[in-house]
Amino acid sequence: MARIVLGMAIPHSGMLGKSPETWVQDGERDHRNQGLVYRNRVWTYPELKAARDKEGFVARVSLEDRMEQGRRCAQAMEVLRKVYAENKPDVAVMIGKDQKEIFTEISPALAIYTGENIESGPPQKPAWGPDQHHTHAAHPELAMHFIKAFQRNNFDMTEIIKWPKNAWLQNTLIVPHAFSFIYHQIMNNDPPPNVPVFVNTFYAPNQPSMSRCLQFSKTLYEAITAWDSDKTVAIIASGGMSHFVCDEQLDQQWLSCFRNYDFEGLASISEASYQSGNSEVKLYVPVMWAMQQLGASTQVVDYVPCYRTEAGTGEGCGFMYWVPPQGH
Repeated sequence: MARIVLGMAIPHSGMLGKSPETWVQDGERDHRNQGLVYRNRVWTYPELKAARDKEGFVARVSLEDRMEQGRRCAQAMEVLRKVYAENKPDVAVMIGKDQKEIFTEISPALAIYTGENIESGPPQKPAWGPDQHHTHAAHPELAMHFIKAFQRNNFDMTEIIKWPKNAWLQNTLIVPHAFSFIYHQIMNNDPPPNVPVFVNTFYAPNQPSMSRCLQFSKTLYEAITAWDSDKTVAIIASGGMSHFVCDEQLDQQWLSCFRNYDFEGLASISEASYQSGNSEVKLYVPVMWAMQQLGASTQVVDYVPCYRTEAGTGEGCGFMYWVPPQGH
């Protein structure tokens, strides 16, 4: 049977592919955002800035602080690249989401790609893709195995047979950024055959709840370990922690749950907190469930709150991995 040898949960922030000097340019977009999610409600930028005025973000967005945040993120990414290379799997299961890149007229709660090829490269931004075109191998056999396993467990998966055109990227067939970031930044544009799995965390109303994500995670783990293959497998989740408003208090609550495999704690947090970029934390749950079953401890390489405006907008970047003990 297949053997899981690695788990990872990695932010895919565009800030990670840019010099910290330029992060304030991303902040200009936050000024125009009328739907900034923070502490279970939606804010405009002026409202948020007024509410967080005493938290000292003027210093946190200084060039000196931004450079230090960027240095720590780069160092953490390098550790994850090394861990991946040391535990390089035969196959990868990629857990991500679409952000109205390919799903512009439909919004499936859960979807899986069963095709043969995955396209990466221009015109994707440098943080999320290489400067030349790459075609990566998918894994149709494993994808179909997953669909059958989910059907047996009362999940109706949307099957992506052919890639829809990417509305972000001039209607090309380039894969969404949640996946291309990992291929580019962690796998050095040389991923193993892999299965992209989509969970719609971002867009109401068709969002799986945290408890539903846990049910999904159990089925996925059982399907991987029941796969009749001698291949080694990695499960990699791509998504941030708190964003587009950085909330260190909420991030620390999540980190405690990750370290302790506290699924009840994750489910007890209001669904109002799992909105916008914060919602991507749900993508970590399949990795966590599998690694708990395998007896792996959570390795938090670093947690870096990255700020880009005086209202505290930015991203909480947590870099985590799991390596199961030998024999599992």
